[in-house]
Amino acid sequence: MENETEILVVGTNEKILQVVLRLLRANVLWRATGVSGVDEVLSGCREKVYDVLLIGAGLTDEEEERLSTEVKTIRPAIKVIKHYGGGSGLLFAEIYLALGTKNQAQ
Repeated sequence: MENETEILVVGTNEKILQVVLRLLRANVLWRATGVSGVDEVLSGCREKVYDVLLIGAGLTDEEEERLSTEVKTIRPAIKVIKHYGGGSGLLFAEIYLALGTKNQAQ
């Protein structure tokens, strides 16, 4: 699809990461990729253009700060957001807010 949104998700809890990826992939306009660490995020951003970086649970404050800074250096247009949990409604709202779009039908 030509208008797909590329989302890179980082989180250290594999089970939670898989749930988030499943939820995101339910939207046919979103392509979600999951990784578990800072170095994987930075490597991924060097290799591919992502629209959104979704920071999940398990990273330290220092790792989150490093991601926010270094990812923006590699890909200035990427939207970096933190996922706070709370279910699919909040997850979708976080993505739509970052993209600047209204809630779209899936």
